[in-house]
Amino acid sequence: MKRRSFIQKTALGSGAISLGGAMVYAKGHKLEAPHKFNLKYAPHLGMFKELAGEDPIDQINFMADQGFTAFEDNGMMKRDVALQTKMGETLAKRNMTMGVFVVDKGGNMANTLAAGKQEYLDIFLDGCRKAVEVAKRVNAKWMTVVPGGFERNLPIGVQNANVIEALRRGAEIFEPHGLVMVLEPLSDSPDLYLRTSEQTYLVCKGVDSPSCKILYDIYHMQKNEGHLIHNMELTWDEIAYIQIGDNPGRKEPTTGEINYKNVFKWIHEKGFDGVLGMEHGNSKQGKGGEQAVIDAYKQVDSFL
Repeated sequence: MKRRSFIQKTALGSGAISLGGAMVYAKGHKLEAPHKFNLKYAPHLGMFKELAGEDPIDQINFMADQGFTAFEDNGMMKRDVALQTKMGETLAKRNMTMGVFVVDKGGNMANTLAAGKQEYLDIFLDGCRKAVEVAKRVNAKWMTVVPGGFERNLPIGVQNANVIEALRRGAEIFEPHGLVMVLEPLSDSPDLYLRTSEQTYLVCKGVDSPSCKILYDIYHMQKNEGHLIHNMELTWDEIAYIQIGDNPGRKEPTTGEINYKNVFKWIHEKGFDGVLGMEHGNSKQGKGGEQAVIDAYKQVDSFL
């Protein structure tokens, strides 16, 4: 959907475009002209469904109209091919960068690469091959990979070697296409193999490929290790993607303990031009809660 068509549809459906063209109304909610953010924050589907409606394409257009220049969709691989194609076309028309989607290997804890089992490796590599085709449709560059859980009956060094070897095989699939799997250390369970940025850094150095980098999720790393800026500095040369969520609660910035304005200022000063995925929930329900998310990002992005 072209921008002009979207604005016309919104105006007809809800009432008005202001005389100066600076504001539109979406489902009865007054919206300001697109904000110019300093970083590429990436919302996801469902984050603004009350304001934009249920249709995925309308939601993407709404994000663009607010000034967001990126988008991510963890579940992209499970979507219908026709919808993937349409989403990719819409992102291109709106000049939005496609962020991560998750490589389907059966779930975060499933088919652990640390076990060194051929059947688990085959599932992972099949997911990588399918991810290449999805990436082409939506013009994606980064795909999230979670290696799975610990294999407790094996020494940690053997587990490290198994994971590194498996990821090398995955990198061989992605490298010819210029794609990058980004490894995400998580806080969801102590049984997950990847838990800290320094451990993920070690794995990336072992894989030694431009197609294997770190996804630094600020919410998870605040929970697992803290010292956010210090640890990002230590591992910066392997960080290709960043995700956001305040702690506690995993909601939008300003709702928890993380000083996101300072963190974003530091990231901007590092010259980061990649995507920062908004992988969190909304702290409040309804249209007001969705507007609160937009307002929170304007607030923490005002670091210049």
